[in-house]
This record gives sequence, C-alpha cells and structure tokens, in this order.
Amino acid sequence: MQIRKATQEDIGTLAQMWHEGWHVAHGAIVDVELVRTRTLPEFTARTAAHLDQTHVALIDGAIVGFFMVEGDELYQFYVSGAHQGRGAARTMMSLAEAVLPRPRAWLACTVGNNRAAAFYLKCGWQNTGEVVLEMESAQGPLPVRVWRFEKAL
Repeated sequence: MQIRKATQEDIGTLAQMWHEGWHVAHGAIVDVELVRTRTLPEFTARTAAHLDQTHVALIDGAIVGFFMVEGDELYQFYVSGAHQGRGAARTMMSLAEAVLPRPRAWLACTVGNNRAAAFYLKCGWQNTGEVVLEMESAQGPLPVRVWRFEKAL
C-alpha cells in the first residue's frame, strides 16, 4: 500500500467512496435530518473543502481508501467496500498514525458504529467516552453523539 496526498482529480472517486461508506455505516444510526443532508453533491463539496488534509491509499495504483487529518484529529477514515476485511484498513491506519502529530491524537466514532469502534480498539485506540459534536452539513452544524477515541503516538 502506498499513501499520497489527494489531488483535484481524486475528488470524484473519494466523494463516491465517502458517500457510500457513510450511508452503510451511519444511515441507520443517526438522525434522519443528517441522513437527508448526506447526498453525493454534499460529499463532493466536503471532499473538495478538505482536500489539503486528505491522503489517499493506493494498491497497485488504484485508490482503496482515504483519510483526513485535521490538527490532532483523524477526521475521516474510509476503506472501499471491496477492500474491507482484507487487511487494508489495518495497514492504512498505521500509515495514518504516522501522519498524525505527536504525542496524542483523537478521532470521533458515531455511537452505534460498532464495527468501526471494534476496529479502533484493535488498533490500540482507547474509547474515552461519549460526547456530542456538531457535524458539518449542507444545512449547517447538526449534533451527533460520538465516542471519542484517543491514542498516544
């Protein structure tokens, strides 16, 4: 696996991956108002807005995942459905952790996203409790209950 900074040419692929992955992981566990805002055009705009913080993961030249780093936060972390369960996420997490600033990083995991939470725990992240965060959306910030995970790097 190789990691590189995202480019303008990646926006469509990343937005589609984010859109699909978000709806699979979050569609049934967050407020319906947030689900309604999560359209492909919204993910395209969000991808473009966060492009400078985005890294793509490649296997044999094809994008298999991406992550976004904002300060000391692992802001987004997605692996394509075709590469889930094949070790790509674990490798990508190691590479993401190398990009995160030291000495400590954090990430938010939506309460109820048990698959992601179990993965973060396996990677050595600690669940420090539940908080409410304002999530960006096309309609403005919307509150979402999340588990805050932290890790000493």
